[in-house]
Amino acid sequence: MFFFYNFSISFQLSIMRHLLIICLSFHFIFCCAQSNDTDGFKGFEKIIPQKANKQFQSYFYFYQQNVAMNIYPENDFLKGQIVGRLFGSNTTNTSKSIKALYAEQRLIPFFIYSPQIFDGRATLRASFEIDWTWGDASYGTGGNFGSAISADQVNLQTQNVEAEFIPFKYWTINLGLQRMFDTPHDSYRTLFDKFTQTGYRLAFWGTDGVGVSIRRQTDRHKSKLGMYKLYENNVELNDDVTLYELNHQYAISKLWNLGASIYHVRDYSTGKGGVSILGQGFASQLTNYNGVYHFNLTSDPYKGKVYWAGMYFSRNEDAMHDPWTLSGFLNYNFGNIKQLAPQEPKYKTASTISGLAANLRTAYRFGQTASDAITLDAIVTTGDNDGQDKKYKGVITSNTWGSPGAIFIGTGSYLLFPHGNVVNRFVSAITDLSNMGYGIAGGTINFSKDIIPHKLHSKLGFAAANSMVAPFGGGNFVGWEINAKIGYDFGAFLTAEIHAANMQLGNFYDSTITRGNNTTRPVNPWLAFACLKWLIF
Repeated sequence: MFFFYNFSISFQLSIMRHLLIICLSFHFIFCCAQSNDTDGFKGFEKIIPQKANKQFQSYFYFYQQNVAMNIYPENDFLKGQIVGRLFGSNTTNTSKSIKALYAEQRLIPFFIYSPQIFDGRATLRASFEIDWTWGDASYGTGGNFGSAISADQVNLQTQNVEAEFIPFKYWTINLGLQRMFDTPHDSYRTLFDKFTQTGYRLAFWGTDGVGVSIRRQTDRHKSKLGMYKLYENNVELNDDVTLYELNHQYAISKLWNLGASIYHVRDYSTGKGGVSILGQGFASQLTNYNGVYHFNLTSDPYKGKVYWAGMYFSRNEDAMHDPWTLSGFLNYNFGNIKQLAPQEPKYKTASTISGLAANLRTAYRFGQTASDAITLDAIVTTGDNDGQDKKYKGVITSNTWGSPGAIFIGTGSYLLFPHGNVVNRFVSAITDLSNMGYGIAGGTINFSKDIIPHKLHSKLGFAAANSMVAPFGGGNFVGWEINAKIGYDFGAFLTAEIHAANMQLGNFYDSTITRGNNTTRPVNPWLAFACLKWLIF
């Protein structure tokens, strides 16, 4: 009995030893396989990749707003879509009884492709725009519509399609339909708010255009040279509109920047081409639509040359070094328009151009966030008091050729000056620095505060403006405005906001020239809207 007991124990121990050896062998083989097979199944691993795939990137800007206001176009053909000056030829008016109530939506997709084969030295960018007013139209063709029942509207609008090349260190070439901004900063690697607060603040050029731009950027220097074709018209004729740009900024110190530029438009188009039936150029209907100066030219061929020579500066433009920020510009435009009368051998001067614009903006941050700030903004432009002497003494911007071409939207105003929370309706009392050629002296003051830091935002603003020259039958005071905003951040780049503004019109609108179809001074405008903004990466 004792023999069989010892044999049983020895047999069991032997089996256990063999099983242990087998298990250890399998474990060793499995570990070796794991260490050598780098392409095996890794679905349960939580290791962050060392480098993201950046060949193709896409991001989207979604904007939705619900609006109530007493501004509307009297022309039913516009279907509520308005761009330009309030009470201008866009037939906009205000009313005590009529209220415009609507919802509208915008989606802007951005696509960026940078093939690895070029090691980041070649990039293709494309951005588009899809806009509509809720319930506007369907089964049609054209932008800014497409949300009525059944939808199926062909409404994709192209913003940018451009290629970027980096041939040498510090150098960048952009070729194609691209951002055409009056700034020394990189148009695609700079936050948009910086464009509206520094340089010329998009007040002269703030749109898209086709052409080529060459940039050189180092730690202290930013240089930009560009050529853009605004209108080609007939390819076999010398009837184009072309813009040339030279811009340079120098960082004097970590706080101060100083820049200078010269822009030139060569307009030999005689008004051919343009925005729909409005045309373009010095004597087109587009000038009345946008609220810029309208030159009294004949139908004879003209050649126009306009130059802008300016300087700008900024202090602490990123608001990182101390609580104070400061920026400003001084821009002088000059040139002439010559016309060829019938049976005349040479072009003769129809009008000279000479105007000046100046801006100063300062802000003081009193709290822990960038939104805890008090901001002062002042703008002055010269005006023309005699439209018959063939000497225009006011300002010219790209709103003479595009709609809108210049967007001075960084003031914090909503009705007196334009604002950027728009989809299909971009209208204000003063949409252009020229103010119909009468010039302006105005400004804004804004007080903003984060009630909950980086979460709940608020703002209270005030704006007022005078015309440098009074229109016939009217006075100089354009009006004043009070506005407010409150917003809440649900997460990263997802914000809900409520805005409201009211404007009191001045005696500037006693003139029949400035008040549109109204027989008396128009009703004071107001607006309110709630919006949702979402930047999706």
